[in-house]
Amino acid sequence: MQKIAIYDTTLRDGTQREGISLSLHDKLRITQLLDDFGMTYIEGGWPGSNPKDAAYFEAVRELSLKHAKIAAFGSTCRKESDPQTDPNIIALVEAQTPVVTVVGKTSMLHVTEVLQTTPAENLRMIRESLRYLKSLGKEVIYDAEHFFDGIKLDFEYSLDTLKAAVEGGADWLVLCDTNGGSLPWEVAEYVRVVAECFPNVKLGIHTHNDGELAVANSLAAVQMGATQVQGTINGYGERCGNANLCSVVPDLQLKMGYDCVPYHNLSQLTRLSRTVAEIANLAPDDHLAYVGKSAFAHKGGIHVAAIRRNVDSYQHIKPEIVGNEMRVLVSDLSGRGNLLSKAEEFGMNVSQDETTRVLDEIKTLENEGFVFEGAEASIAVRLRRAQPDYTPLFTLIDFTVLVEDRRDRGALSEAMVKLDVNGDIVHTAAEGNGPVNALDLALRKALIPHYPQMADFQLVDYKVRILDSDKATAATTRVFIETQCCGQRWNTVGAGTNIIHASWLALVDSIEYGITFLSMTDEQGEGISSVVV
Repeated sequence: MQKIAIYDTTLRDGTQREGISLSLHDKLRITQLLDDFGMTYIEGGWPGSNPKDAAYFEAVRELSLKHAKIAAFGSTCRKESDPQTDPNIIALVEAQTPVVTVVGKTSMLHVTEVLQTTPAENLRMIRESLRYLKSLGKEVIYDAEHFFDGIKLDFEYSLDTLKAAVEGGADWLVLCDTNGGSLPWEVAEYVRVVAECFPNVKLGIHTHNDGELAVANSLAAVQMGATQVQGTINGYGERCGNANLCSVVPDLQLKMGYDCVPYHNLSQLTRLSRTVAEIANLAPDDHLAYVGKSAFAHKGGIHVAAIRRNVDSYQHIKPEIVGNEMRVLVSDLSGRGNLLSKAEEFGMNVSQDETTRVLDEIKTLENEGFVFEGAEASIAVRLRRAQPDYTPLFTLIDFTVLVEDRRDRGALSEAMVKLDVNGDIVHTAAEGNGPVNALDLALRKALIPHYPQMADFQLVDYKVRILDSDKATAATTRVFIETQCCGQRWNTVGAGTNIIHASWLALVDSIEYGITFLSMTDEQGEGISSVVV
C-alpha cells in the first residue's frame, strides 16, 4: 500500500472558521488526539502572527508524540528583504520545529495586486526563503497559494514559482486551491502537469470547500500522484471550510487502497471528530460522512427491512471500522422492521400484532405533532405498554397547575397532582419557578416514596418548538425532554395545543422509561438491568 502523508492543519487553518477560538490548552489537547490517531504532520499555527501560537510551539515540545511531526507555518520573506532578517522567517526558526511550511504567491494577480511587486522579485522571495530554511536543516514544505487559479491566468509563471521553490530546496510542493472553486478534473489535469514537470519532487494537495468539492479534489490529486493531503478535522476552516480529513482518510484507506494511518486507528475516527468538535465548542455535525451520528442511521421502512436481512444492503462500510454505529430510526415513514429493531435494542420480545399497533399509534401521533426521532425512550415505553402483561407504574387521576402574579412575590407557579400508585391514592403539591418545573416537582414528590431511584433522575434539557406559528397562541407545541441518571441519558417527546399537557406527556414517558429500562448499579458497583419485560 502506497503511503499518503496526512497533514492536519486544524490548529491553524481550521481556527480560521467563524466561531472557533482555541486556547493554548485546547491546541495541546487536539495535538495529542491527532498524534494518537496517526497523523503524519500537525501544523501548530503561525508563530509570527500571535503570542498564543508562539507559546504553543514552546509547549508542544513537552509532549511525547509517537507519529506526527510538528510544522510551523509562515510566509516567504517580504519584498526587498533578506530571509535572515525577516520577522516572519525569524519566527519560523524560533519555533524550533523539524518542519516548516512556507506559503508563497503563485498567481500573477496576487503578485502584482496583493504583494505589489514584480514577478522576478516574487520568485526571489520564494527561492531565498526556502534556501535559508533548508540550510538550517529543516524539512521544508512549500504551499503554492492560489495555484489552480494562478495557472489558469498565467501557465508559465505559475510553473516558474514552483521551479523557484524547487531551486530553494523544497521537500514538498503543495498545490493549493485556496479559493475552493476548482473542479476535480481541473485539479487532476494540473497535478498531472506538475508531476510531469517535476518528476523528482513530492507533491501535496490543499483544498477548500467553496464548491463542496474539497474532498473530491483531494482524491483526484492523489490519483494523479500527490502523496500528501492537507486538511482539517470535520472540514473546519475559513468560509466554507477545508478538505475534511474525517472523509479523506477513510476514502483513501478503505476505498482507494492507500496507507494513511495505522489501520486499527481508524476505529478512533468518530471519537476524534466529536472530541475536536467539543473542544472547539461546536455541536458535532450529525450528518458528516463516516463519523456523523446519522451516517449509518436508517429511517425508511424498506431500508430497515433490507438491513434486517443483510446489514450490508444499505451501508457502504461497517460502521465499527471508523468507530461509529448503526442506528434505526422510527417515524411515520417506518415499517414494522424499524420497531422490531428498536425492540431488540431494548431487549424486548414483541409480537407482530404489538408492533403493528405501536406503529399505527406512532404514525397517528406524528400527524398530531409528535416526532420520535431523537425520542427513543418514548418508543420504548409504547412498546412496553403494548405488551399483554403491562401494568402501569402509576395512573393519573388529575393534575392542576396554577400560575399567579403576586405583588409581593412576583410570578408563582404551583402544581397539584393526584395519582393512583399501585392502588394507593397519592395527592401532592409543589411550587416551582415555572408551571412545568412545579409539575415535575409534584410528580417526583408523589412517586419517589414508591420508586426511590427517581431521586437520582435529573432533567438536563427541555426544548419547546412551535409547529404552526400562524395560529399564534393556539399553535401546536412540541416538547422534548432529556433526562439523565447513572451516566445514562434518554429523550422523550410530547405534543399538543396545551404546552403544559405536552410537557406532562414527555415527563411521564421519561419517568416510566427511567424506572423500567434504566440500567442501575448494585451494591457491588456492577451494572444490573431493571428492565421489566
